[in-house]
Amino acid sequence: MSVSASTIACVTQPPPGPPLTDVEEYAAAVLDVVRRIPSGRAMTYGLIAEIVGEELGRGGPRQVGSVLAGSGSRYAHLVPDDGGAGGEGTDGTGAPPSDGDRVPWWRVVNAAGSPPQHHLTEALDALRAEGCPLTKDGRRVHLRRAVWFPEDDEPSHHA
Repeated sequence: MSVSASTIACVTQPPPGPPLTDVEEYAAAVLDVVRRIPSGRAMTYGLIAEIVGEELGRGGPRQVGSVLAGSGSRYAHLVPDDGGAGGEGTDGTGAPPSDGDRVPWWRVVNAAGSPPQHHLTEALDALRAEGCPLTKDGRRVHLRRAVWFPEDDEPSHHA
């Protein structure tokens, strides 16, 4: 997969403040991609890792999962307070489905389309509420129909 320069530039813009450590730089890039996933769409840990890794040269799907696991606490300072979480939440107020989080973690699934097992019900409920295409059994995201690529938002791809 080839990622455009404008996508990478958007991914790697650091938040304002003191310089970031390498770990924080990677986390900020992951969180930026995840926050841009539109409501009703999804990405895999591996796809996010590939996009971020193309610019930063490090990380993988497990590192993306680690960042998301710490997005509500350890990396909260890397998420802008702009209220944006890539779309509306599941409660009609625009809030994500859990703990005031500003990162739509439920839109990130494994390569088989499964949300995190320890948050399976909450994630599937949020995905259903957003109208995300699920498999017939309703337990996984139908990735062929739901996967989102950052390039989908670039004007050159809509012409």
